[in-house]
Amino acid sequence: MALPVGIFALFALMVLPIPTVLLDAFFVLNIAIAVAVLMAALNAREPLDFSSFPTVLLFATLLRLALNVASTRVVLVNGHEGGAAAGEVIDAFGQFLVGGNFAVGLFVFAILLIINMIVITKGAGRVSEVSARFVLDALPGKQMAIDADIAAGLITSDEARERRRRVTVEADFHGSMDGASKFVKGDALAALLILAVNVIAGFALGMIGHGLSASEAGELYVTLAVGDALVAQVPALLLSIAAAAIVTRVSDTRDLTGQIGGQFADPRAWLPVALILGGIGLVPAMPQAIFLPAAAIALGIWWALRRQAAKPVDETPVAEEPPPDRIELADVSDQTLVTIELGYGLVQLVDEAKGAPLVSRITGIRKQLSRDLGFVLPQFRIRDSLDAAPNDYAVLLGGVTVAQGSVRPGKLLAIDAGEVRGEPPYAALGLSGEPTRDPSFDCPALWIDPGARDLAVAEGFLAVDASTVIATHANQALAEAAPQLLGPAEVQDLLDALKERSPALVEAIHPEPLSLAALTRIFRALIGDGLSLAHPQPLFTSLALALQKSTDFDALIDAVRVDLGARLVAQVCEPGARLKVVTLDAGLEGAILGGMTDPATGQPLIEPDCGNMIARRIGELTGEHGPLALIVQPPARRALAALLRARARTCLVLSINELPASQPVEVVAVIGEDAPAHEAIAA
Repeated sequence: MALPVGIFALFALMVLPIPTVLLDAFFVLNIAIAVAVLMAALNAREPLDFSSFPTVLLFATLLRLALNVASTRVVLVNGHEGGAAAGEVIDAFGQFLVGGNFAVGLFVFAILLIINMIVITKGAGRVSEVSARFVLDALPGKQMAIDADIAAGLITSDEARERRRRVTVEADFHGSMDGASKFVKGDALAALLILAVNVIAGFALGMIGHGLSASEAGELYVTLAVGDALVAQVPALLLSIAAAAIVTRVSDTRDLTGQIGGQFADPRAWLPVALILGGIGLVPAMPQAIFLPAAAIALGIWWALRRQAAKPVDETPVAEEPPPDRIELADVSDQTLVTIELGYGLVQLVDEAKGAPLVSRITGIRKQLSRDLGFVLPQFRIRDSLDAAPNDYAVLLGGVTVAQGSVRPGKLLAIDAGEVRGEPPYAALGLSGEPTRDPSFDCPALWIDPGARDLAVAEGFLAVDASTVIATHANQALAEAAPQLLGPAEVQDLLDALKERSPALVEAIHPEPLSLAALTRIFRALIGDGLSLAHPQPLFTSLALALQKSTDFDALIDAVRVDLGARLVAQVCEPGARLKVVTLDAGLEGAILGGMTDPATGQPLIEPDCGNMIARRIGELTGEHGPLALIVQPPARRALAALLRARARTCLVLSINELPASQPVEVVAVIGEDAPAHEAIAA
């Protein structure tokens, strides 16, 4: 609100009378602003570093004109009372700077006006006009050069976007400076007219309104008018110098002081200066007391610069930009673990001007997965893919596609989650759209217009936008591949956080007897079994106790699962409720354990037909009873868990040792009891 309030304050300054103390404060503020603008202009490395200068010049000019109006009112109303009645600043400029002689003040003001208006402002305006014309004429060529660099592979799309932005800002800046120079010229003319008004009106008011003689009126009013004009002209001259410094700048890596100092640092320029000044000083009619010391100073500068140039140059190599034909590892390697690729038709989903809905959705699922898994997932990367169809997307984990699909931007996906009274294509419901399947849960769905959302919801559909479809699919795919999201860096973060609270517990596990790689392997296996790392202390405690018995990988996993059996059961059973259990027939389980084994791991191998029968039966029971737990003998758990992980994810596979003794159970079925074991295996 500072800028709008300041603008309204300027208008109030023009129309409302203000006390002289406040007027003095505004005059000081005006001078301070002019000095600050001049310093900013001199310290800018290039004109675009002070791109707000045209607007700043406008507001500074408005402030000065408002002060002229306010000071004119004070001078004409209170001028007959003496110089102090118009404020101390105006009185000081009128008395001290021009010696109280208003005639001298008029000449000084006229000279400052000529310098400002004819020399500085006119020259700066001409430079601004030519610069604006050249920049606008060169604009198409610069745009074509950027396009050519992109086509040649010399710059990236981000670099091209930044260069186009700078070209546009440069054109806007020089065009604005061409117009802003007119502010300074108009301000100089306004100062001249205001001085004339103050002088004429002061004489008239002094002699007619207050009965003063012509000399008295001139002594009072003209002196104050000249002081008022000088107060305004000094900051106007500073702003004119700032404008000229901006438009005459040449782009350099140094500020103006460094640029000028560096270019005057050549000792060859100062020896002729010293010789010429010394020669003039030797002429008898010249003031030798001035020329000879000046020649000595120039000679000293030459000597110092010559010694500086003779010093050895620092041979430290300067980092050079790589040549265009050089290929870096970053150009061919993607260091991001999770990448979401979008066809060019879906780029609008990450457009910041449209709210970037996909970015917020992806951030949400990343936070949710991090909370569920117990460690911070690495940053996801969203990029466009020229190889994909316009409306296609893909979720990549470590460069491997784990999910892909197609969406319709600008439309909603109406999903039939089982509550719709009707069958596809749902024409009887009055809902029209493009038939499809929900990529996350494979439910019947329609792509509909946003205007049909209310009708779809009323009919029992779940209506979501394209960004939600992509985010939900990515969430499901990454949750299934959760163990691959955990790496040594994330495990190290867990160790560091736990070490602050329980350093002895960490020392009992890491670095001996378990290295960081061994811990990563164990935690990946536990995450695959559904154990979250969100509460690491009980997990590390169980692991530390298991290490007292064995360091074998399988034995450690089994021991931790037995110790944390209650956490496993909590995945499918609420506290205090009966756990719905499915078991295998003794003959079937014995046949599995007595059959073929994997020579590498020693685990039982389940024949495909037997595995299909078990998975199919588990699926039927899950549909009837909801989440279930399959209780088996410890040697069969891993084989059956691997079988059902891909076919019946909601079924929890537990060994009999992992079932808590206090957990009430309800056996809902025994698989394979209606057929002999050999028939079940052969079925």
